[in-house]
Amino acid sequence: MKLKRKNFRHDFFKSLTGILLVLLMLAAASAQGQTVKLDQRPAEPGQWGYRPAAGSVSQVNPPSFSWRPQTGLTWEIECSNDAEFKKIEYRLGDLEFNVHCPPRTFEPGTYTWRYRGKDKNGTYTNLSHARTFTIAADASEMPLPARRELIARIPKSHPRLFMRPENLGRLRELAQGKMKPQYDRLVRECDRIMTRPPATAEPPKYPEGTIRNSDPWRKIWWGNRTYTIRALNSAATLAFTRLLGGPEKYGIEAKRILLECAKWDPKGSTGYRYNDEAGMPYNYYFSRTYTFVNDLLNEQEKELCRKVMKVRGDEMYQHLCPRHLWRPYGSHANRAWHFLGEVGIAFLGEVDGAEDWVWFATNVFFNVYPVWSDDDGGWHEGSSYWASYQNRFTWWADVMREAMGINAFDKPFYSQAGYYPMYLMPPGKVGGGLGDLTARRTAKSNVPLVSTFAAQDQNGHWQWYVEQLGGPEPAGGYIGFIRGGLPKVKATLPSDLPNSRLFAGTGQAYLNTSLTDASNSVQVVFKSSPFGTQSHGYEANNSFLLWAYGKRLLIRTGRRDSYGSKHHTVWMWSTRSVNNITVNGKGQSRRTSKAQGEIIAFKTTPEVDIVIGEAADAYETPLERFTRAIIFVKPELVIVFDRLEAKEPSTYEYWLHAVNKINIKGQRQIQVRNDDVVCDIDFLTPAGLAFEQTDQYDPNPRPRIKLREWHLTATTPEKQKHMEFVTLYRPHRQQDKPDVGATLRPVPGGYVLNVSQSGKKLTALLPVDDTATLEAGGLKTTGTIKVKLEHSSGQPTQILEIREGELD
Repeated sequence: MKLKRKNFRHDFFKSLTGILLVLLMLAAASAQGQTVKLDQRPAEPGQWGYRPAAGSVSQVNPPSFSWRPQTGLTWEIECSNDAEFKKIEYRLGDLEFNVHCPPRTFEPGTYTWRYRGKDKNGTYTNLSHARTFTIAADASEMPLPARRELIARIPKSHPRLFMRPENLGRLRELAQGKMKPQYDRLVRECDRIMTRPPATAEPPKYPEGTIRNSDPWRKIWWGNRTYTIRALNSAATLAFTRLLGGPEKYGIEAKRILLECAKWDPKGSTGYRYNDEAGMPYNYYFSRTYTFVNDLLNEQEKELCRKVMKVRGDEMYQHLCPRHLWRPYGSHANRAWHFLGEVGIAFLGEVDGAEDWVWFATNVFFNVYPVWSDDDGGWHEGSSYWASYQNRFTWWADVMREAMGINAFDKPFYSQAGYYPMYLMPPGKVGGGLGDLTARRTAKSNVPLVSTFAAQDQNGHWQWYVEQLGGPEPAGGYIGFIRGGLPKVKATLPSDLPNSRLFAGTGQAYLNTSLTDASNSVQVVFKSSPFGTQSHGYEANNSFLLWAYGKRLLIRTGRRDSYGSKHHTVWMWSTRSVNNITVNGKGQSRRTSKAQGEIIAFKTTPEVDIVIGEAADAYETPLERFTRAIIFVKPELVIVFDRLEAKEPSTYEYWLHAVNKINIKGQRQIQVRNDDVVCDIDFLTPAGLAFEQTDQYDPNPRPRIKLREWHLTATTPEKQKHMEFVTLYRPHRQQDKPDVGATLRPVPGGYVLNVSQSGKKLTALLPVDDTATLEAGGLKTTGTIKVKLEHSSGQPTQILEIREGELD
């Protein structure tokens, strides 16, 4: 009996084990057959998005591909020249990033692409939606070499940044030959450094209790940056000049500074995450010095430097990768990535992870750069940050050219980049347009960067621009020496260019009467941007600025006392600080990619420019409509036509800003003055506006900022759901007395505007109903703005009609 029970238990457990094994096998088979779900949610504002987008035309060949990242997956991409994927033109798997630029070009034409993910078990997701795009016949050829090939191009020995070991002899010959003047300047700079060596004690951290963005905090934050640059850029200059044949003492002093700075805590006062304004220059200047002075370092000293940069490099990499590949719209991150690239090249093969840093930085350049523009060459963050960030980027361009054989200036953006300052800041212009820290910029401040762009692109227009401003200004120091061999450029007068230009990618239009002399020109700047109000391009959409004859008339206001201060965030980031409209006292959402506008129409002719923007969705409480049209009858008549529709009856406040107090005699007799230039302003409609004026900001900047500007608010008399403003601006020199007559006649479906000025007669049909037909003065239109310009001198009459979607 016991034997039978024993056999029974044995058989039972044997059967149970078999059943469990079958169940496990079935579960495994089921898991293998089950796909991981692919996240294909549409991109949101602030995300790079799916690229190439459906219906897009790529101006680079091959295109760079981008898709939504998903944790735990590697990727496979395939591209076909037919929508059914019968023939695969390109396929590659096991991609670590959610971006990819192929290592070879494609034949120009139409293609369809898709992708899928793979988890660690080898299970694939479903395939993505397919997207069809076109590669232009004249697209720039910019394949990204495969990782192994790219890394193999970088020299194994030093120096590796800005030069190659095999080119050192040629540079030494140049230093004693045609570039001896530049070399002698380097020697004089080195002698000054040797006479007054930089301090190398580690700079202080913020004392306990220091309030971020306060003036004491700011002093240490920026002070540690300048202190670090003084030390390590001095070392890099000494080390570089010694490589060209300078005295050995330069190298010995460079080594001393390098090793002293290597003692600083890598996560202390100059750590990247603690203070990136000190941490970033520490990292790239340290790396430059290391590679320039490498032959003077013993193995123990090299290992000290490697340990320091392992910590610092990892800190940058972990902050940037992979986040920057999908969310690249950070300001500081858009220089940090290529500084990390410099660190990676300097320590390649010597620090674990350095190859990853190089590969990441190169992928950013090919797939996710530049972020504040598109191929048209504009810049969302404004001229100050354009100059600062693009100047630093040119260092990376130099590094890539020498270390990897990649020409950054083949990117389509760089074939247009010099037109941005030309149109925004013609020669003689004071004031850098919209964007942070632009008010005191001058056209001449653009010369160093445009000099580089002109030489790299061999663009005669840009060369003409810098020559009008005193001539090219090449970079100084060792950077300037490296670039000293760039070819000369023949200047070309911009007489073949239109005077006005739309930069559609950044949603800004620059309307000029002349590109050659700002002191004899009138300019309107207009913004309605798909980038919204994010980062340093924070001004509200549908804002405009007015310059005339070298003077600022209608301006953006405030002065940054400290980034993120109350004045900066509450006043300068607000719609109230620019020439715009608030509704019930509320403006557009501040400093966000979600507050988007769009330039929906643009047309330019020698006599008349028209630009139209839409910004309804940008408001904190979205509007049904805010369409602003600007009609610029050159040279001295600007018409601003605003159509607003709120969700409920509302009050509308029209804001204008000037350098000096605004003279208000009535809503049809307002005048702005700046020295000998004035602008007469006429609010034709609505009637009954209430005016207030102050020279106080809300809030004012910190006491050390003494600037005050004047702010005019025109408020509608009663609440209405729909509102239109028709306003005339007539800029002119004070001694000129333009003979002006203007009438605005309401008609069913809109307005008829008649203006006579200086021998010209303008008739404009301004619709407020997209379905109504307006007719007057021989003009007829349904839902679109239409203008007729007649001349008493007998010149041909010009008729312009502009429709949504026209972007001439």
